[in-house]
Amino acid sequence: MMMAQIQQKDREDYTAKKFVMWLIVFSSFMVFAAWTSGFIVYIGGKGQGLNLKMPTTFLYSTVTIILSSVTMFLASKAAKALKFAQQRMFLILTIVLGIVFFVLQLTGWNDLVSIGAYIVNNNAAQSFIYILSGAHLLHIVAGLLLLLNSLVGSYRNISQVKRIFWMDMSAIFWHFVDIIWIYLYVFLLLNQK
Repeated sequence: MMMAQIQQKDREDYTAKKFVMWLIVFSSFMVFAAWTSGFIVYIGGKGQGLNLKMPTTFLYSTVTIILSSVTMFLASKAAKALKFAQQRMFLILTIVLGIVFFVLQLTGWNDLVSIGAYIVNNNAAQSFIYILSGAHLLHIVAGLLLLLNSLVGSYRNISQVKRIFWMDMSAIFWHFVDIIWIYLYVFLLLNQK
C-alpha cells in the first residue's frame, strides 16, 4: 500500500514537470513566431528581403537534425522496451548528430560571411538569419544537456519510471528543436530573395 502511494506521488510530480516542459516548448515557439513575424513586418516596410541564397550547409544541417529525431524516437522506444543497450546507442547517436548539427550551423554562418552577409550590415533582414539560428543553437545546447542527462540516467540505478520520464522530457524538447529548425529553414528559404 505504501509503495503504491509513493509511486502515485512520483507520477503526479512527473506530470507537473512534464507540463512545465510543454510550457517551455510553447513559450519558446511563441518567441520564434514573434521573431519571424518581426522579420515579415521589417521586410514589408523596407521592401528588402534577404537578397541572398541560403547556403547549402543549412540543408545538410536540416537533414542531420531530422535524422537525430529518428534516433531519438528509437532511443525512447528502446527505453520503453527495456532494451538499455539500444537506448544508449541511439542516445549517443542523437547526441553526435546534435553536435554535427551545431558544427554545420557554425559552418553555415561562415558561409554567410564569405558571401558578405554579416550579422551587422545595411540589410537588417540578413541579421535575422543569425538571430533565428543563434537562438535555435541555444536551444540545441539545452537539448544536448537533456540528452546527456538521459544517457547518464541510463547507466545509473534509478527506477524505470524515472528513466522513462527523463527520456520523455528529452524527446519532447529534442523533437521541438527539430520542428522549430524545419520551420525556420523553410521560412528563410521562402524569403531568400
